[in-house]
Amino acid sequence: MKSPARSTLPIRTAVIGYGLAGRVFHCPFISAVPGLELAAIVQRHGNEAQAAYPKTKVMRDVDELLVNETIDLVVVATPNETHFDLAQRLLLAGKHCVVDKPFAATSDEAATLISLAREKELLIVPFHNRRFDGDFLTVKALLHKGALGRLVEISSRFDRYRPLPRASSWKEQQGPMSGLLFDLGAHLIDQALALFGMPNAVDARVYKDREGSAVDDAFEVVLDFGDRGPRYRCGATLLAADPSPRFHLNGTLGSYIKHGVDPQEAAVGAGERPPAVGAEKSWLPEAEDAWGTLTVAEGTEIPAKLNRTSHPTLTGDYRLFYENVRDAIRDSVALIVSPEHGYRCIRVIELALQSNAETRSVPISFQL
Repeated sequence: MKSPARSTLPIRTAVIGYGLAGRVFHCPFISAVPGLELAAIVQRHGNEAQAAYPKTKVMRDVDELLVNETIDLVVVATPNETHFDLAQRLLLAGKHCVVDKPFAATSDEAATLISLAREKELLIVPFHNRRFDGDFLTVKALLHKGALGRLVEISSRFDRYRPLPRASSWKEQQGPMSGLLFDLGAHLIDQALALFGMPNAVDARVYKDREGSAVDDAFEVVLDFGDRGPRYRCGATLLAADPSPRFHLNGTLGSYIKHGVDPQEAAVGAGERPPAVGAEKSWLPEAEDAWGTLTVAEGTEIPAKLNRTSHPTLTGDYRLFYENVRDAIRDSVALIVSPEHGYRCIRVIELALQSNAETRSVPISFQL
């Protein structure tokens, strides 16, 4: 794999796009990771990027970036339908690449990018930052400890209340990668695969619940892991004025319920910057009143005696994603979120759409 000439040099990084993704999820966290330098931002119109990052070069055109030999790593933070074309052009130009979710429109496109990256000895990394949410890290830890006994079911949801379609948003315009399943569904499915691997089958239903919605705005996906995992349901809606729990786990020894979402997005969206990794200031532990509830049976007698406690949420940290990308480029360490993970997530979404169209459970197959 190609690396910067000297490992002591910063990895000069560029971000294409300064909408929500670039502004909230990428630029602040790249800037907080030693060894990465936010060297360029491509913003076609406006001066927000220059005002926020005055030492960073702002470009108006991707072509200028493609011929800049000083840039090592590029983040694609643009509308979904542009991901494949931009990632392909960046790889051909010799750049390592992070691609915001969804990784590609189809598993064939994802496979093409992975093959090209291997040929060019470059990294291509799907941006599944929700692996570093505090609630998900807490669920992983509980499962690792066996705190709930044998897990029998998980419900994982992203519920929001946006009753009116936003005609000005590209996310709500018809297209091959539009709609809530490709948006929030990519996060939910990736988390399930990270916990239990590839499921045996998927059964999904996709809906347009809001009046005048041009894209799917609700979905329910059931993943069948057989003997390797629990019943796993994930879903989302934009008509939840009172959201369901973010996670609800039931096992033979007890349950865990967590409401609310990781506070990082809201904090950065409001203008707060994560401190540099290694700084004295800590980054955003979750408030105690937002912790989940762990309920564990003290015995098997009937009725069982239940011990219900507020369970601390592990602190999420999106900086960890970019630390890992840095180390993979410099030292060839394994990626936490691999390109194969991106491929498999898209493959499950494809088969979920097939399941919805055929109103049946669909066996899962993949080539990578």
